Amino acid sequence: MLNDPAHGVYGICLRGKPGWGENVGQVSTVVNSYGGRWFNMKWQPQLTTKPWEEGVSKYADLLRKYGPPGSSSNGYNEVLTLFATGKCAMWDDATVSGGLLSDPAKSQVAHEIGFAKAPYGTVDKGNHYLWVWALAVPKSSRSPQAAQKFIYWATSKQYIDLVAKTQGAVAVPPGTRTSTYNATYLQAAPFAKLTLEAIESANMGDATVQKVPYRGISFVAIPQFQAIGNQVGQQISAAIAGRKTVAAALSNSNSNVAGVMRRSGYLH
Repeated sequence: MLNDPAHGVYGICLRGKPGWGENVGQVSTVVNSYGGRWFNMKWQPQLTTKPWEEGVSKYADLLRKYGPPGSSSNGYNEVLTLFATGKCAMWDDATVSGGLLSDPAKSQVAHEIGFAKAPYGTVDKGNHYLWVWALAVPKSSRSPQAAQKFIYWATSKQYIDLVAKTQGAVAVPPGTRTSTYNATYLQAAPFAKLTLEAIESANMGDATVQKVPYRGISFVAIPQFQAIGNQVGQQISAAIAGRKTVAAALSNSNSNVAGVMRRSGYLH
């Protein structure tokens, strides 16, 4: 039985914690795969359309019926811990998790985990995404040259080789260097082939069925999206928790997004 709450095991874990990089990052890909988009070509928000209703309803229903208690406040780190300790049967999230979950020193399910492509709703488009974490040296640094030298080393092929030698291939940071995906790594890391396919097939410029005025898959690449995503994330979290209906959450979200876009000059 995949969903066995009586024994502390739940059918699925997903991010419910509010935030543009938390639940919204995941929900956006679900909405894409139901044919949805954040904005039409006139920058009018589309959060009350059928694809949003279908996508968010599916996401919320899964967590309400088969997710662990407190799903509306679980972010990436919380869900990672739940899955790694055998509390979740399924988890759809970032490919970087593959190495952590395949390491017996960090994961109780390392020897029984399997990997698959991200699921989708009605269309196989925009259901997986690209994300970037960057390293930078602040102006306040007292040793900028040393910091820059460290960054070069920490992102180098030499560092990748060192990790593989001392920690094992599955511990190598995935998705950072093309050279990592050699025959040895692809054979040693069970998630490597799927990770590479996901990265190479994600298209930031063509992730929706209908045309859009923006780039992005799980986010919209405009400065205002952090605020927009955080506001929408609060509403979706409330729907997951059952504090409001999906329709009400999306109606509020649409109004909030329209206000931000109007104040920013996108709408007149």
